Amino acid sequence: LCDFTQALLKENGTSFEGKTVTISGSGNVAIYACEKATQLGAKVVTMSDSNGFVYDPEGIDLDLVKDIKEVRRGRIKEYVEKRPNATYTPNARPWTVACDIALPCATQNELDLEDAKALVANKVFAVCEGANMPTTPEAIHYLMKNGVFYAPGKASNAGGVACSGLEMSQNAQHLSWTAEEVDQKLENIMVNIFETCRDTAKEYGHEKDYVVGANIAAF
Repeated sequence: LCDFTQALLKENGTSFEGKTVTISGSGNVAIYACEKATQLGAKVVTMSDSNGFVYDPEGIDLDLVKDIKEVRRGRIKEYVEKRPNATYTPNARPWTVACDIALPCATQNELDLEDAKALVANKVFAVCEGANMPTTPEAIHYLMKNGVFYAPGKASNAGGVACSGLEMSQNAQHLSWTAEEVDQKLENIMVNIFETCRDTAKEYGHEKDYVVGANIAAF
């Protein structure tokens, strides 16, 4: 997700460096999106689960999230017990929090029209999907109509399947790549997917429309 998003950002004159990022979810996709976005220089300020979201203006403490979710199997609201400057909002999603980049990584239809309006009002630059179809059609239309760069999950969240393919390749060839080697191969795959979407959209007269590019290229 973050490799695709970084390629999209660079194509449009910016990067993760110094950006504020909101992420929904706290499972594998959300946790490792948070990790990679932070490595690329962003400050991730939200994560969530089905009960609500936490906002940490100082930046999400990912080790704490991993302890809550992967070790203790707890709820995200426990985060504020250890981070007194963070806040927990029950029965809500994080899209009202001001950000440069939004990464929905939780579930289907989690970002609707009202959420899109809030993001646009807060001058979001890009929305890139980590979950499967997290953005409703009305929200997608509104984001794109208002100049927000939008990356559909069929392209931007292809990293999971790509990693499975890399695992199969290692097994078939009796190889064992390091985490760094896998990460580099994955980055190459995701950048290639972005470039395919970008070039296809331009070829068919819809430059910078990554939905058109992804749909035509996938077909």
